[in-house]
Amino acid sequence: METEAYVGDAAVGADYDDDFDDESSSDDDGSLRPDRYLDRELSWLSFNQRVLELAEDPMVPLLERVNYLAIFASNLDEFFRVRVAGLKRRIATGLAVPTNVGRSPTEVLADISAAAHELQTRHAEAFRKGVKPLLDEAGIHIETWADLVESDRAQIDEIFANQIFPVLMPLAVDPAHPFPYISGLSLNLSVRVRNPKTSRVEFARIKVPPLLSRFVRLPDDGSGRLRFIPLEDLISNHLGDLFPGMQILEHHEFRVTRNEDVEIEEDESENLIQALEKGLLQRRFGPPIRLEISDDMDDMTLDLLMQELDITSQEVYRLPAPLNLGGLFEVFKIDRPALKFPKQLPTTSASLLATDPTETPDIFASIERQDILLHHPYESFATSVQTFLEQAAADPNVLAIKQTLYRTSGDSPIVEALIDAAESGKQVLALVEIKARFDESANISWARKLEKSGVHVVYGLVGLKTHCKLALVIRQEKNGRLKHYSHIGTGNYNPKTSRIYEDFGLLTDSDTIGKDLTRLFNELSGYAIEKKFKRLLVAPLHLRKGLLKRIRQEADNARAGLPSGIRIKVNAIVDEAIIDALYRASNAGVPIDIVVRGICSLTPGLEGVSENIRVRSILGRYLEHSRVFSFANAGDPQVFIGSADMMHRNLDRRVEALVRLTEPDHLSDIDRVFETEMSDHTASWWLDATGLWTHHSVDENGKPLDDAQDVTMREIAARKRTSGVLR
Repeated sequence: METEAYVGDAAVGADYDDDFDDESSSDDDGSLRPDRYLDRELSWLSFNQRVLELAEDPMVPLLERVNYLAIFASNLDEFFRVRVAGLKRRIATGLAVPTNVGRSPTEVLADISAAAHELQTRHAEAFRKGVKPLLDEAGIHIETWADLVESDRAQIDEIFANQIFPVLMPLAVDPAHPFPYISGLSLNLSVRVRNPKTSRVEFARIKVPPLLSRFVRLPDDGSGRLRFIPLEDLISNHLGDLFPGMQILEHHEFRVTRNEDVEIEEDESENLIQALEKGLLQRRFGPPIRLEISDDMDDMTLDLLMQELDITSQEVYRLPAPLNLGGLFEVFKIDRPALKFPKQLPTTSASLLATDPTETPDIFASIERQDILLHHPYESFATSVQTFLEQAAADPNVLAIKQTLYRTSGDSPIVEALIDAAESGKQVLALVEIKARFDESANISWARKLEKSGVHVVYGLVGLKTHCKLALVIRQEKNGRLKHYSHIGTGNYNPKTSRIYEDFGLLTDSDTIGKDLTRLFNELSGYAIEKKFKRLLVAPLHLRKGLLKRIRQEADNARAGLPSGIRIKVNAIVDEAIIDALYRASNAGVPIDIVVRGICSLTPGLEGVSENIRVRSILGRYLEHSRVFSFANAGDPQVFIGSADMMHRNLDRRVEALVRLTEPDHLSDIDRVFETEMSDHTASWWLDATGLWTHHSVDENGKPLDDAQDVTMREIAARKRTSGVLR
């Protein structure tokens, strides 16, 4: 999936395959308050509200506000398609169990509906009353048909006739034409017409073609303004061409969201790709779960839609046109740099720069000199991880490459490097996770392409998604010895998203890590069952136990008067066992800082439960995607980075991997990140004991607080200047 939202090619996203799809299963702990968790669904809606607050923030550049409006819409679509859909499916099948806060799914669904209605109305108002007038002032006009003068209409008539009319397919509804199938997330026009000869009133539906530009560029009127009209508005005002001789009575916009929470049943005797392809066909025809309509729709049309789609009144969202503000991604792409964040170009890690600037850097020589901690997108993915794999593919001394692929880009140089390596005779293993939600089709395509080139493609273990981010290169050195070169990251091997996702990655020639990865890949591709790793914590067998052990140790250290502290940075924290362990550590006196982008079921500041826990959230131009776990450990810090969020699925039903960092410079780098993101001088959202997130963006004098991402970019550039290698 490559949408420019907080999913896919995102700037602040939800990363839905990482944030949804769990059912809660907490074991109540009598020593802690029963109301100690926050509802995970409402917490997700709070996350999307934070995105909306960025769109409403007058200090954010105008086109970036447009982008956040589109991101909010795309995020909410995914939430309904997956999480709300899953709740409805479990209620309908009688499989629903109480949520993580002990409430019935039916009650939670009612709360979701109320909150989502409020947020969608606020979202529409943020565009109509907040952003659109400012776009007008900036010379970017989204017009309506009523705004156009006669000369405009004459020119747009020609555009409609030549470029749009031939693509449209009006579908009548009558005894000979059943109500048509309405595809999920499609934008549609409902039309009621009267036949003047019979006076009979008929209904028709027109699908707004998704392959055409959502906003049609209007001809230049000499003013220098950029002018657009929504495609559906243009079509609405040419209905006479589609229904010649008929009287147009009513026309309205509507949009349907369908259940796309498809369960893929795995069986060791069945081909997984074939099973998945069947499941993807089912996804297209999931039942409707949300109906968005324009606020001027008449009751007769609404009743017809509700009846035909089997939609309840709770599932109807009446909003001002235009619907589907996800289409604003097109407006964001307008080339107006002054209305966007200043460009920040990633730089090559100082550890990877050649001593002689005329030479091509030797990645392997750089890794031999020292372990390298990369921080994307501030440090370039292309000149580090991508170059590492490309040089490995071209190096005649490299004998084998093993890699996991969860999500990658449509024109992936990573995949091309693996193909080149296989075609040159190297042993290449690619573990392709074809069950990565909404990327299934793309991953099936990549898997088949890799197989054709001679790559050994495997799909991991039955019943588990492989979510870890690992690459291992086996190289024969000049002395004849085989050496391991490894990369372990927090983000996907996706060159596109690496430019806008904040992630860490470790490049190392550690023999210990190399042997750990060799054993892990053998487990994933064969039948080996590894019980222990030396520098890795691996789910589902050991990661949860390893984290709980370290949390308990911090509590013991605090009680013994030894230095203690826990700092965690994740996309989501939901797992009750982890949360309860953090509560006990807090009660023991351990200071705990948590930076979470999305869902947070942990409640900070609860008396007698979590008074030593602070929770902050950072949202900005980059999607905060890294996962970091830092333990003070009585003065001998243990710090891990990796792929796992604190959710049941990640800990129990996925293959995840964390690697321990040991270099003092790397530990200092991680310290600086936490110090910046938890600082009261940094703009962030603070979570309180009531579950409310408050945006702290200005100081007591109204001056903007520091932007954490800008601070990080400056710090990395400053370190390079100090080292004398910045070019």
